[in-house]
Amino acid sequence: MKLKSSTILAFLPQQQNDELILNQALFFKQALGMRIFVLNILNVLSILPSKFRLKKVQKIKQSALLELTAFVKNTTQKEIPKDLILRIKFGKTVPTLINESRKGGYEFIIVDKGKRNLRGALTKNQVNKIVNRSYCPVLLLTREFQKYEINKIVIPVDIAQKTKKRLLWATLFAKKFNAKIQIVSALSANIDEKRSLAFSNAEKIKNMLNKRGVDCEVKIIKTQNRPAYKVVLEYIEKEKPGLVIIRSHQESVLERAHLGKFVSEIVRACNAPIFTVGYSKKSIPTDFEEG
Repeated sequence: MKLKSSTILAFLPQQQNDELILNQALFFKQALGMRIFVLNILNVLSILPSKFRLKKVQKIKQSALLELTAFVKNTTQKEIPKDLILRIKFGKTVPTLINESRKGGYEFIIVDKGKRNLRGALTKNQVNKIVNRSYCPVLLLTREFQKYEINKIVIPVDIAQKTKKRLLWATLFAKKFNAKIQIVSALSANIDEKRSLAFSNAEKIKNMLNKRGVDCEVKIIKTQNRPAYKVVLEYIEKEKPGLVIIRSHQESVLERAHLGKFVSEIVRACNAPIFTVGYSKKSIPTDFEEG
């Protein structure tokens, strides 16, 4: 498995620079062998005349960059390497990140979806918008998760969703981390699980991953008249995987209006890192090839 051209964008709000999120982002960077851009987005409003505003903005940007540089150095306890690039941008958070996902050439972007009571934290609505509208995958991290290893990956499966892009990323992560994959599907019908469409589809995914050399197993969970997302979340909490990979929506651009209940609830409540794969062609790893 090779990934020849690879860059990550990690968004760290200036108001809540947190070494836990930075260390997790650097863990993924190191394990995947990628460059990483660490980004702060500043929303600066000014009523000064334009000739004074430019100087003020430049001063603010320079100050923010110095603060970010000091934070990264203090967290890593070493000089910043060439493959870790610091950036400051001005604008509104969600539109700026979506624009970066469209034109930045990143394999994926990293966002802290952490506790909502922290100053500068993203709201549930902002997180959903970023996941739904991003032109590349989004990796969501939380402060509650501090494991720096991935030996198990859970893939929740909705039988209505296509799987190609998710499988490419699952293969990449599984081989990079030498991890086992668990394909999890919720079954509401009161039938033998091996006769269900959920089991049939999960087995197809398992066989495709096995052919790629990935260790994989299928887990079908009876919902017992409960919402599918609840039983899947309970399973994730019990298994404590290092990563969850989920398809955010269908291939059709018409599906961009909102995330479904199943995805949005897992994104909201899951404490493990969640890698969301969207509709865009950029959701396929760059220069992905077997090797």
